[in-house]
Amino acid sequence: MSSITSQVILDLYRTMQIIRQTEEELARCHQRGLIHGACHTYVGQEAIATGVCAHLTKSDAVFSTHRGHGHALAKGLAPVSLIAELFGRELGCSRGRGGSMHLFSPEIGLMGTSGIVGPCILQACGGGYSSKILKNGSVAVAFFGDGAVNNGAFHEGLNMAAIWKLPVLFVCENNQFATEVPFAYSSSNASVASRAANYSMTGYELDGNDAIEVYRAASEAVARARKGGGPSLLECKTYRTRAHAEGMGDFTYRTREEVDQWKERCPIARLRSHSSDPDFKTVDTAAFDKVDEEIKELVRQSRTQAEASPEPSSDSATSNIYAPARVIPTEREPKPNPTRVITFAQATLEALTEEMASNPSIFVMGEGIGVRGGNFLTTKGLYELHGPERLCDTPICERGFVGLACGAAMTGTRPVIDFMFADFVLDGFGEIINQIAKMQYMSSGRLRMPVLLRGCIGIGHSAATHHSGSYYGMLAQVPGLRVIVPSMAADAKGLLKHALRCDDPVLFLEHRELLQTKEPVPEGEYEIEFGKARVLREGKSVTVVALARMVHLTLSICDRLEAQGISVELIDPRTVNPLDTDTILESLTKTGRLMVVDEAPAHCGFSAEIAARMADIGFDELDAPIKRHTGAACPTPYSPSLEKVVVPSADSIAQAIRELVEE
Repeated sequence: MSSITSQVILDLYRTMQIIRQTEEELARCHQRGLIHGACHTYVGQEAIATGVCAHLTKSDAVFSTHRGHGHALAKGLAPVSLIAELFGRELGCSRGRGGSMHLFSPEIGLMGTSGIVGPCILQACGGGYSSKILKNGSVAVAFFGDGAVNNGAFHEGLNMAAIWKLPVLFVCENNQFATEVPFAYSSSNASVASRAANYSMTGYELDGNDAIEVYRAASEAVARARKGGGPSLLECKTYRTRAHAEGMGDFTYRTREEVDQWKERCPIARLRSHSSDPDFKTVDTAAFDKVDEEIKELVRQSRTQAEASPEPSSDSATSNIYAPARVIPTEREPKPNPTRVITFAQATLEALTEEMASNPSIFVMGEGIGVRGGNFLTTKGLYELHGPERLCDTPICERGFVGLACGAAMTGTRPVIDFMFADFVLDGFGEIINQIAKMQYMSSGRLRMPVLLRGCIGIGHSAATHHSGSYYGMLAQVPGLRVIVPSMAADAKGLLKHALRCDDPVLFLEHRELLQTKEPVPEGEYEIEFGKARVLREGKSVTVVALARMVHLTLSICDRLEAQGISVELIDPRTVNPLDTDTILESLTKTGRLMVVDEAPAHCGFSAEIAARMADIGFDELDAPIKRHTGAACPTPYSPSLEKVVVPSADSIAQAIRELVEE
């Protein structure tokens, strides 16, 4: 049982007053028009963030939700940084990029708040997993509202934390409403705490307006987590006494009487009354009053300083989308004239094996990637070398372990997520697009996101529509993601090496039909920089840009076309984002004709992007219209007779090239 001394009571009281007075000042600033967007205040819930964060250090990670002001302040964020952020100023904790719902201060362990419900639960699992890999004794905390417990992330997160005994606290702030939907209506189980038993973890049902009760329960849960006892679930029953967001109507879904009744249960007033309890040492009323005045002045000065802070420079609007480019040392460039011939799959396994041996922060997650070695043997033999923590078989919960990967990358490790098939990437789409891809930007470059997401793409094994997709065109539209699609074994090794060393999130897509293709692969250390195309064959008549399996099909007909007087220059971009347009333009300048061959449909895809860019920067070099030869715009069928007509073939590519040259 934690000791509740006079100093503890005063420290808790101080934090709660910082939260309350800062929030009330922000509400006034919203009315003055100083806050440009939403403002979700924490008034009425101060005891929870205060009682939990009192046990955390800067090394412990907090992941929060849209109502995160209180968590930020309780974790140690200065009021001026919060106020300036909501003002959209340079002094803000997110440099004006986040506002009320996106608060970042990794320097104090505030890893971010999110406008999406649920990701913080999964990211906290990632923070806990990093703690296990790094063995640094840190604890991760997820703060979320009652609405999140009806979200799939809640089940996936608690289940992962339980089976791996992660040092995580899940703190549900049950304030009775998810926006305007009552918890009593939206959930068939009225008790959040009771759900802990479903995951064999300790659950607490607490009076969330009693700072002492929260403080004591959190003390026990944090201590258990640090000792390796696994996660805990704290349900803190509370109430927000202001509207969901400032300026919103408040009495269509609840009554004034109900709000007034909860105001009478004010957690700050409750803490003052605790001080006279015979179980605690008495705190003089004057000490509380002194704190009130000190915080009043602190908040006043903070608002003044925030208001005087300059707006962010317009030059910064597009900075920190990606990490600084990694410069490849000369000794790590590919060696010339390799003679060793191995398969595409062997080349990528070699890259992963070497990097895991040299970097202990790398771990792999996926279904069947442990003892089994992966469905496509992508991790063969690594489990025996590194064990179950670094080669972690997962439940079937793609959103869950993708979200975990985000939190792990934020807290110092380098996760590799093996999806088996890239179609399964889509189950983690929200975590990839809204969290992983945006994290470096929203944190102004203070957080890096070294996440490698890999999976097989492509048509050709009668796998039908849920195991044949190629989504690189769609995902390349997402700022913050690197999208890599190699076609050759040597390239696959060098590019995977680079992906495992850079600080950006990388989507590494491997065509299933190419895994057993062979070519000479250099031995020893080398890596290949993103955004550098490979000219596989030089020619004079036409430039063909192809990707993955389409590279091999095009190569197979080049000699035939050469005999017919058509000299093909074949370019493999290797990476979709970044895209090497310089090499394509240089070739187009020589040949005057351009064709893009792509297995995926043409509409809004990879081929469309190349055509648009070349029409823009290479129009004067064209002797004929740009042509695209692509797959059909339809889901992938099962029957081989149907499958073969929805993708380009060697013969259809050859015919398309002939027609272009004749124009």
